[in-house]
Amino acid sequence: MKKQLNNSWNGIPDATGYLFSFAKSLACAVKNSPWSEYTEDIVATSGFAFRMWVSKDLCPSATSIWDFSNQKRWVENGGLICDYVGRYWDQEHIEEEKRLEAIKIIKASIDRGIPAVSWDIGVPEWGLITGYDDASQMFYILPINTEKSDPAINMPYDALGKREIPILSVLTITGGSDKAKEDILRDTMKLAVHHLKGKEWCENAKGLDAYPALIRIFEDNPDISASWNAEYFLGTYGALKEYAYKYFEKAGRTELAELYRNVFHAWMEAFKIKTNEDATLPETRARIASLLKSTYENETKAVRIMESLVI
Repeated sequence: MKKQLNNSWNGIPDATGYLFSFAKSLACAVKNSPWSEYTEDIVATSGFAFRMWVSKDLCPSATSIWDFSNQKRWVENGGLICDYVGRYWDQEHIEEEKRLEAIKIIKASIDRGIPAVSWDIGVPEWGLITGYDDASQMFYILPINTEKSDPAINMPYDALGKREIPILSVLTITGGSDKAKEDILRDTMKLAVHHLKGKEWCENAKGLDAYPALIRIFEDNPDISASWNAEYFLGTYGALKEYAYKYFEKAGRTELAELYRNVFHAWMEAFKIKTNEDATLPETRARIASLLKSTYENETKAVRIMESLVI
Protein backbone atom coordinates (compact mmCIF):
# COMPACT_ATOMS: atom_id res chain seq x y z
CA MET A 1 0.00 0.00 0.00
CA LYS A 2 1.09 3.59 -0.67
CA LYS A 3 -0.16 6.89 0.67
CA GLN A 4 1.30 10.42 0.82
CA LEU A 5 -0.05 13.59 2.37
CA ASN A 6 0.62 17.02 0.92
CA ASN A 7 1.88 18.98 3.92
CA SER A 8 3.95 22.13 4.34
CA TRP A 9 4.97 24.50 7.14
CA ASN A 10 2.67 27.22 5.78
CA GLY A 11 0.40 28.67 8.43
CA ILE A 12 2.66 27.81 11.39
CA PRO A 13 3.81 31.08 13.02
CA ASP A 14 7.60 31.18 13.20
CA ALA A 15 8.76 34.70 14.02
CA THR A 16 12.47 33.97 13.59
CA GLY A 17 12.67 30.95 11.28
CA TYR A 18 14.16 28.94 14.15
CA LEU A 19 11.04 27.86 16.02
CA PHE A 20 11.82 24.75 18.10
CA SER A 21 11.43 21.85 15.70
CA PHE A 22 9.28 19.69 17.99
CA ALA A 23 6.84 22.56 18.59
CA LYS A 24 6.69 23.41 14.89
CA SER A 25 6.17 19.78 13.88
CA LEU A 26 3.50 19.29 16.54
CA ALA A 27 1.61 22.44 15.49
CA CYS A 28 1.74 21.35 11.85
CA ALA A 29 0.43 17.87 12.67
CA VAL A 30 -2.44 19.41 14.64
CA LYS A 31 -3.16 21.91 11.85
CA ASN A 32 -3.61 18.98 9.48
CA SER A 33 -5.95 17.12 11.84
CA PRO A 34 -9.66 17.44 12.63
CA TRP A 35 -8.59 19.42 15.74
CA SER A 36 -6.94 22.28 13.87
CA GLU A 37 -8.44 24.82 16.29
CA TYR A 38 -5.68 23.74 18.71
CA THR A 39 -2.86 24.51 16.25
CA GLU A 40 -1.43 27.55 18.05
CA ASP A 41 -2.66 26.69 21.54
CA ILE A 42 -0.88 23.33 21.61
CA VAL A 43 2.59 24.92 21.65
CA ALA A 44 1.64 26.61 24.92
CA THR A 45 -0.63 23.97 26.44
CA SER A 46 2.03 21.28 25.95
CA GLY A 47 4.41 23.56 27.86
CA PHE A 48 6.85 24.07 25.00
CA ALA A 49 6.24 27.82 24.76
CA PHE A 50 7.91 28.03 28.18
CA ARG A 51 10.70 25.45 27.89
CA MET A 52 14.34 26.53 27.57
CA TRP A 53 17.58 24.56 27.76
CA VAL A 54 21.05 26.15 27.42
CA SER A 55 24.48 24.49 27.25
CA LYS A 56 27.76 26.29 27.96
CA ASP A 57 28.90 26.02 24.34
CA LEU A 58 25.44 26.68 22.85
CA CYS A 59 25.50 23.36 21.01
CA PRO A 60 22.20 23.17 19.08
CA SER A 61 21.61 19.63 20.36
CA ALA A 62 21.04 21.10 23.84
CA THR A 63 17.55 22.12 22.73
CA SER A 64 16.69 18.44 22.31
CA ILE A 65 18.04 17.05 25.59
CA TRP A 66 14.86 16.53 27.59
CA ASP A 67 12.63 13.63 28.59
CA PHE A 68 11.07 12.49 25.30
CA SER A 69 8.87 9.99 27.15
CA ASN A 70 6.77 12.85 28.55
CA GLN A 71 5.55 13.93 25.11
CA LYS A 72 2.25 12.04 25.24
CA ARG A 73 1.34 13.38 28.69
CA TRP A 74 2.35 16.94 27.85
CA VAL A 75 0.52 17.07 24.51
CA GLU A 76 -2.59 15.46 25.96
CA ASN A 77 -2.71 18.28 28.51
CA GLY A 78 -3.92 20.48 25.63
CA GLY A 79 -7.10 18.52 24.91
CA LEU A 80 -5.76 15.96 22.44
CA ILE A 81 -5.27 12.18 22.59
CA CYS A 82 -2.02 10.68 21.30
CA ASP A 83 -0.16 7.49 20.52
CA TYR A 84 3.54 7.42 21.31
CA VAL A 85 6.44 5.02 20.77
CA GLY A 86 9.94 5.63 22.12
CA ARG A 87 13.19 3.70 22.32
CA TYR A 88 16.24 5.33 23.87
CA TRP A 89 19.88 4.75 24.79
CA ASP A 90 20.84 1.28 26.04
CA GLN A 91 17.59 -0.22 24.77
CA GLU A 92 18.99 -2.00 21.72
CA HIS A 93 17.29 -5.21 22.85
CA ILE A 94 13.87 -3.74 21.98
CA GLU A 95 14.98 -1.83 18.87
CA GLU A 96 13.15 -3.95 16.30
CA GLU A 97 10.04 -4.35 18.45
CA LYS A 98 9.71 -0.59 18.90
CA ARG A 99 10.51 0.18 15.27
CA LEU A 100 7.68 -2.09 14.10
CA GLU A 101 5.35 -0.59 16.70
CA ALA A 102 6.24 2.93 15.51
CA ILE A 103 5.69 1.99 11.85
CA LYS A 104 2.22 0.75 12.78
CA ILE A 105 1.13 4.01 14.44
CA ILE A 106 2.73 6.12 11.70
CA LYS A 107 0.81 4.34 8.97
CA ALA A 108 -2.43 4.49 10.97
CA SER A 109 -1.97 8.25 11.43
CA ILE A 110 -1.28 8.87 7.76
CA ASP A 111 -4.33 6.77 6.88
CA ARG A 112 -6.31 9.22 9.04
CA GLY A 113 -4.78 12.11 7.07
CA ILE A 114 -2.49 13.33 9.85
CA PRO A 115 1.33 13.42 9.58
CA ALA A 116 3.38 11.84 12.40
CA VAL A 117 5.87 13.77 14.51
CA SER A 118 9.21 11.96 14.56
CA TRP A 119 12.77 12.48 15.75
CA ASP A 120 15.70 12.57 13.28
CA ILE A 121 14.12 11.82 9.93
CA GLY A 122 16.20 14.02 7.62
CA VAL A 123 18.35 16.07 9.98
CA PRO A 124 18.85 15.40 13.71
CA GLU A 125 15.86 17.53 14.67
CA TRP A 126 12.12 16.91 14.83
CA GLY A 127 10.13 16.65 11.62
CA LEU A 128 7.08 15.04 10.05
CA ILE A 129 6.51 11.70 8.38
CA THR A 130 3.94 12.46 5.70
CA GLY A 131 3.51 9.20 3.81
CA TYR A 132 4.53 5.60 3.29
CA ASP A 133 5.09 3.10 0.49
CA ASP A 134 5.05 -0.56 1.49
CA ALA A 135 6.35 -1.70 -1.89
CA SER A 136 9.56 0.32 -1.63
CA GLN A 137 9.61 0.26 2.20
CA MET A 138 9.99 4.03 2.22
CA PHE A 139 8.54 6.84 4.32
CA TYR A 140 7.89 10.24 2.76
CA ILE A 141 9.19 12.94 5.07
CA LEU A 142 9.01 16.67 5.73
CA PRO A 143 12.25 17.66 7.51
CA ILE A 144 12.38 20.95 9.38
CA ASN A 145 14.77 22.40 6.78
CA THR A 146 12.44 21.67 3.84
CA GLU A 147 9.55 23.94 2.93
CA LYS A 148 6.96 21.39 1.78
CA SER A 149 6.35 17.74 1.01
CA ASP A 150 8.34 16.40 -1.93
CA PRO A 151 7.98 12.81 -3.27
CA ALA A 152 11.73 12.80 -3.87
CA ILE A 153 12.47 13.16 -0.15
CA ASN A 154 12.11 9.86 1.65
CA MET A 155 13.62 7.58 4.27
CA PRO A 156 13.74 3.76 4.46
CA TYR A 157 11.54 2.08 7.06
CA ASP A 158 14.71 0.43 8.37
CA ALA A 159 16.32 3.82 9.13
CA LEU A 160 13.60 4.85 11.59
CA GLY A 161 15.30 5.38 14.96
CA LYS A 162 18.71 4.49 13.53
CA ARG A 163 19.95 7.64 11.85
CA GLU A 164 22.51 10.23 13.02
CA ILE A 165 21.33 10.21 16.64
CA PRO A 166 19.96 6.65 16.89
CA ILE A 167 17.01 6.90 19.23
CA LEU A 168 13.35 6.45 18.36
CA SER A 169 10.58 8.87 19.21
CA VAL A 170 7.27 9.02 17.32
CA LEU A 171 4.10 10.86 18.35
CA THR A 172 0.76 10.75 16.54
CA ILE A 173 -2.51 12.58 17.11
CA THR A 174 -5.40 10.13 17.44
CA GLY A 175 -8.26 12.13 18.90
CA GLY A 176 -9.61 14.98 20.96
CA SER A 177 -10.63 14.84 24.61
CA ASP A 178 -13.41 16.60 26.50
CA LYS A 179 -10.99 18.43 28.80
CA ALA A 180 -12.44 21.81 29.75
CA LYS A 181 -10.63 24.99 28.70
CA GLU A 182 -10.25 26.16 32.30
CA ASP A 183 -8.64 22.83 33.21
CA ILE A 184 -6.28 23.08 30.25
CA LEU A 185 -5.30 26.60 31.35
CA ARG A 186 -4.69 25.56 34.95
CA ASP A 187 -2.60 22.57 33.97
CA THR A 188 -0.68 24.61 31.38
CA MET A 189 0.38 27.03 34.09
CA LYS A 190 1.40 24.07 36.27
CA LEU A 191 3.52 22.69 33.43
CA ALA A 192 5.09 26.09 32.83
CA VAL A 193 5.96 26.61 36.50
CA HIS A 194 7.26 23.06 36.81
CA HIS A 195 9.69 23.61 33.96
CA LEU A 196 10.65 27.21 34.69
CA LYS A 197 11.52 26.30 38.28
CA GLY A 198 13.86 23.58 37.03
CA LYS A 199 11.79 20.53 37.94
CA GLU A 200 11.99 18.78 34.56
CA TRP A 201 14.98 16.64 33.66
CA CYS A 202 17.72 18.07 31.46
CA GLU A 203 21.51 17.86 31.55
CA ASN A 204 21.93 21.59 30.92
CA ALA A 205 20.69 24.85 32.44
CA LYS A 206 16.91 24.79 32.18
CA GLY A 207 13.88 26.95 32.82
CA LEU A 208 14.63 30.32 34.40
CA ASP A 209 18.22 29.18 35.03
CA ALA A 210 18.73 29.23 31.26
CA TYR A 211 18.71 33.04 31.39
CA PRO A 212 21.83 33.54 33.55
CA ALA A 213 23.60 30.85 31.50
CA LEU A 214 22.81 32.64 28.24
CA ILE A 215 23.50 36.11 29.65
CA ARG A 216 26.97 35.00 30.85
CA ILE A 217 27.83 33.88 27.32
CA PHE A 218 26.96 37.28 25.87
CA GLU A 219 28.80 39.08 28.65
CA ASP A 220 31.97 36.96 28.67
CA ASN A 221 32.41 35.02 25.43
CA PRO A 222 32.61 37.08 22.22
CA ASP A 223 33.44 34.05 20.05
CA ILE A 224 30.33 32.07 20.99
CA SER A 225 28.25 35.25 21.05
CA ALA A 226 29.17 35.92 17.42
CA SER A 227 28.53 32.34 16.29
CA TRP A 228 25.55 30.98 14.38
CA ASN A 229 24.81 28.92 17.51
CA ALA A 230 23.90 32.10 19.41
CA GLU A 231 21.53 33.07 16.61
CA TYR A 232 19.98 29.59 16.77
CA PHE A 233 19.30 29.80 20.52
CA LEU A 234 17.87 33.31 20.39
CA GLY A 235 15.71 32.37 17.42
CA THR A 236 14.54 29.07 18.88
CA TYR A 237 13.30 30.43 22.19
CA GLY A 238 12.29 33.86 20.91
CA ALA A 239 9.82 32.32 18.45
CA LEU A 240 8.27 30.19 21.22
CA LYS A 241 7.44 33.21 23.38
CA GLU A 242 4.95 34.47 20.79
CA TYR A 243 2.83 31.37 21.43
CA ALA A 244 2.88 32.01 25.18
CA TYR A 245 1.54 35.54 24.98
CA LYS A 246 -1.05 34.68 22.33
CA TYR A 247 -2.34 31.80 24.43
CA PHE A 248 -2.74 33.92 27.56
CA GLU A 249 -4.35 36.68 25.49
CA LYS A 250 -6.86 34.18 24.12
CA ALA A 251 -7.47 32.75 27.61
CA GLY A 252 -8.22 36.22 29.00
CA ARG A 253 -5.20 36.31 31.35
CA THR A 254 -4.35 39.95 30.61
CA GLU A 255 -1.44 40.38 33.03
CA LEU A 256 0.31 37.23 31.86
CA ALA A 257 -0.36 38.09 28.23
CA GLU A 258 1.24 41.52 28.69
CA LEU A 259 4.28 40.07 30.45
CA TYR A 260 4.82 37.49 27.73
CA ARG A 261 4.24 40.04 24.98
CA ASN A 262 7.11 42.05 26.49
CA VAL A 263 9.19 38.89 26.82
CA PHE A 264 8.57 38.03 23.16
CA HIS A 265 9.48 41.50 21.89
CA ALA A 266 12.69 41.58 23.94
CA TRP A 267 13.78 38.16 22.62
CA MET A 268 12.97 39.32 19.09
CA GLU A 269 15.01 42.50 19.51
CA ALA A 270 17.96 40.48 20.85
CA PHE A 271 17.63 38.12 17.87
CA LYS A 272 17.60 41.02 15.39
CA ILE A 273 20.67 42.59 16.96
CA LYS A 274 22.52 39.29 16.76
CA THR A 275 21.62 38.70 13.11
CA ASN A 276 22.32 42.26 11.93
CA GLU A 277 25.27 43.47 14.02
CA ASP A 278 28.76 42.40 15.08
CA ALA A 279 28.33 40.42 18.31
CA THR A 280 32.07 40.37 18.95
CA LEU A 281 31.75 44.04 19.94
CA PRO A 282 31.24 44.62 23.69
CA GLU A 283 28.51 47.20 23.15
CA THR A 284 26.50 44.84 20.93
CA ARG A 285 26.75 42.01 23.40
CA ALA A 286 25.84 44.33 26.27
CA ARG A 287 22.60 45.31 24.52
CA ILE A 288 21.67 41.66 23.97
CA ALA A 289 22.49 40.81 27.60
CA SER A 290 20.38 43.74 28.81
CA LEU A 291 17.38 42.56 26.79
CA LEU A 292 17.76 39.04 28.18
CA LYS A 293 17.92 40.42 31.71
CA SER A 294 14.62 42.23 31.15
CA THR A 295 13.00 39.03 29.87
CA TYR A 296 14.41 37.16 32.87
CA GLU A 297 12.73 39.64 35.21
CA ASN A 298 9.42 39.52 33.36
CA GLU A 299 9.30 35.73 33.12
CA THR A 300 10.20 35.46 36.81
CA LYS A 301 7.20 37.71 37.55
CA ALA A 302 5.06 35.49 35.33
CA VAL A 303 6.10 32.41 37.32
CA ARG A 304 5.03 34.06 40.57
CA ILE A 305 1.64 34.96 39.07
CA MET A 306 1.10 31.46 37.67
CA GLU A 307 2.07 29.89 41.00
CA SER A 308 -0.48 32.06 42.80
CA LEU A 309 -3.19 30.92 40.39
CA VAL A 310 -2.58 27.16 40.61
CA ILE A 311 -1.60 26.57 44.24
